[in-house]
Amino acid sequence: MKSLKRGKRILVSVENITPFGIWLFVKEREYFLSYNDFPYFKDQTLNSIQNVELLHGYHLYWPELDVDLEIDNLENPEKYPLKSRIKANPTSHSGGLAVARR
Repeated sequence: MKSLKRGKRILVSVENITPFGIWLFVKEREYFLSYNDFPYFKDQTLNSIQNVELLHGYHLYWPELDVDLEIDNLENPEKYPLKSRIKANPTSHSGGLAVARR
């Protein structure tokens, strides 16, 4: 997350991190990203989750997590039926992520 010069609007910020997901404020709208739908945020550091950039006015990017989302994904999830298969690995001591295999 980059701070803007005094008097400028903040375009994107992480407002809250809960045990169930994160609250994201983007362009004067608030979104909840649950860990069920966005598992790649679970078990990550506060700094890596808070380090989010808004690119081109519609593209959210977390450089430390290599996560890309468009605002349309948050506003119209029914248009994007594919879900990530990444799940938090409860047996990992490193807090890393594991890919769920079918």
